[in-house]
Amino acid sequence: MQAKYISYQETNAFSTAVLDYIDGKDQLSAFYKYTPDFEGFAKAIANRDFKGNRSVLTEVLKKQYTTVEAPALVEQNIQLLADDRTYTITTGHQLNIFTGPLYFIYKIVTAINLAKELKEKFPNENFVPVYWMATEDHDFEEINHVKIEDRKLSWNKNAAGATGRLSTKDITETLLAYKGYLGISENGLQLAELVERAYGTHGKLSDATRELVNGLFGKYGLVCVDADEPALKKEFAPIIEADIIGQHSFKHISESNAALEAKGYKTQVNPREINFFYMTDQLRERIVAEDEVFKVMNTDIQFSLDELKKEISEFPERFSPNVVMRPVYQEVILPNLAYIGGGAELTYWLQLKANFDYYQVDFPVLLLRNSALVIDKRSELKMQILGISHKDLFKNNETLKNDWIKAHVNLQLTLGDEQRTLSAIFDQIKLNAYKIDKTLSQSADAAKTKALKLIVNLEKKMLRAEKRKHDTSLSQIDNLKGKLFPTGVLQERVLNIAPLYVAYGDEFIASLILNFKPLDHQFTVLFAS
Repeated sequence: MQAKYISYQETNAFSTAVLDYIDGKDQLSAFYKYTPDFEGFAKAIANRDFKGNRSVLTEVLKKQYTTVEAPALVEQNIQLLADDRTYTITTGHQLNIFTGPLYFIYKIVTAINLAKELKEKFPNENFVPVYWMATEDHDFEEINHVKIEDRKLSWNKNAAGATGRLSTKDITETLLAYKGYLGISENGLQLAELVERAYGTHGKLSDATRELVNGLFGKYGLVCVDADEPALKKEFAPIIEADIIGQHSFKHISESNAALEAKGYKTQVNPREINFFYMTDQLRERIVAEDEVFKVMNTDIQFSLDELKKEISEFPERFSPNVVMRPVYQEVILPNLAYIGGGAELTYWLQLKANFDYYQVDFPVLLLRNSALVIDKRSELKMQILGISHKDLFKNNETLKNDWIKAHVNLQLTLGDEQRTLSAIFDQIKLNAYKIDKTLSQSADAAKTKALKLIVNLEKKMLRAEKRKHDTSLSQIDNLKGKLFPTGVLQERVLNIAPLYVAYGDEFIASLILNFKPLDHQFTVLFAS
């Protein structure tokens, strides 16, 4: 695949906060610690003070990988985590069935490539790419479906509690439908074998997801981390207790939110007074404080202050952080240098630094994941015929079609020169009228506005008339945009890996590995060869 690049600004698909962050705008400097470049990473390496237990981390990972045939590079990376010179490069995502939308894939490739680039820049240190499995998330409706072209496949079941603990015994029908789409080509059968091994042989969704991700990325050394583990939660227990009782995260994040909003940025998440859930099998419910009693919502479970402390001490795995405390948990148990996320994730991480500072937990380098648009051969041919560039594709449909008409028609369809001439004439009329009677200048302005409006409307009519002559080409533009931007959004937010894997096999991921440049901060456009 051939790659071309455009700036994130040109895509018209990213928020002001994200664009200002990657541009290094001063107004955001208080909300992060290190710049997303080699200089920032050099400082992060020098300052990283990891207090977690590397032995516990490696033992937990070894245990989790007993159900997976891990490639040698994964086993090597797990061993390296015991070394003080080893750091993780982390991305995270929910356990979407069959990997969900493409950006799941792009996150992981960004982590793999960044680890590789950092090793080249800092050869005395080791860098392990990590996929943080959001096994404790309980929003089943967000992960239970996948869209393949125009078809939506759903895993329908009554689900409760953490998604990582869900049984996969009843996913058979959805699995068969997915494999049916993959077909009988060599590439299709290869992916079908992988998903069958993942969902057909593992009883839990967490294990199935690890198997699938390992099958796709294990050869690149990616390590999957499931933090729903008592031994890991034990390291986090002091912060769990301090935050539930003292509600510190609510205070510090609320203050950061107000500061960001005062600068004109929209915040992504809002903290609660207590930012933890109580979690057991089939249960993950919010904890709330009422009259010095800590209650688990929608249950009869409640704790006094002393009982709560005892529960946290004896069963820390029952306390699950929400979206604003999960990042702190991550940085407590991983020797992490960077977190890679999408635009919304990057924005909410900017809200969290003050909370990290309070708990004296190192804040990582924040990095926007690589994004991509894959253009198949047929679409590329249409672009060549229509004379549309890869940058043109990111314009909205009407702008693209208007620009196409203006570029491909020999007639003059814009009346800018005439508007300027008319404006100058009315300015002279206004001056002459003012000399006669000062009140006439308002009448002159009104006449000018009316005349210019007529010119603008005439220009629109000329453009519409010319469009009618080119219905076929404009319809092709609509079809092209509809294919490459399904439902009007970036392809990566909707399309699953299945059609691309069927078409290109392992070459697709290999092309991403070859062409993604994490520290260049550019959007990738891939043309199929």
